[in-house]
Amino acid sequence: MTEISPSYLATTADAYGSIAPLYDELARGALDAFPLDRAVLAAFAELASAGAGPVAELGCGPGWTTAHLRDLGLEVFGIDLSPVMVDLARENHPDLRFEVGSMDALDLADGKLSGILSWYSVIHTPPEELPPYFAEFRRVLAPGGHLLLGFFESEGGPVTAFDHKVTTAYRWPVDGLADLAREAGFVEIGRMLREPGENERFRRGHLLMRAGD
Repeated sequence: MTEISPSYLATTADAYGSIAPLYDELARGALDAFPLDRAVLAAFAELASAGAGPVAELGCGPGWTTAHLRDLGLEVFGIDLSPVMVDLARENHPDLRFEVGSMDALDLADGKLSGILSWYSVIHTPPEELPPYFAEFRRVLAPGGHLLLGFFESEGGPVTAFDHKVTTAYRWPVDGLADLAREAGFVEIGRMLREPGENERFRRGHLLMRAGD
């Protein structure tokens, strides 16, 4: 699926496309300095591996986290809004599948996936637009499938817009995102909050959810 709308989706795709080579360099080895991030990804991979279907990274960028999941033993593919990012991902990882698409309208059958990774990929979605994303995640996950969200956490405050280096993004209270996922039919398994590392501005949030039956 290559059609991009409404306007904030086109803005996000264009913004990431314009800085794709720089972003690619920054994303290489980005997990190396963060053992807690690697730990939560490993827990997700272990849970998702029990399912019968593949795993999708939604908002995969240049594909480095997708490849990390592959290295953890998952059958995985990536989807991204930016055609430029998808081209980079294919160049970086020719053994993996990458497609252009939007997380709110996935070209996937109902119940196809055993897992979804959304690693800082819903951060640019305006808050009022986010519930349909969770509904779409639930649609394409098999019952009992797993969802892992990575996001910027608002440290107890409300949803807050901030000047992300690429385009406007939002910090979320972990309870707020958990509530949205719950309303879409997910059950929380666990959460992890990590304080900012060197050269990071904000606390990082991680939610691990299971699709209800």
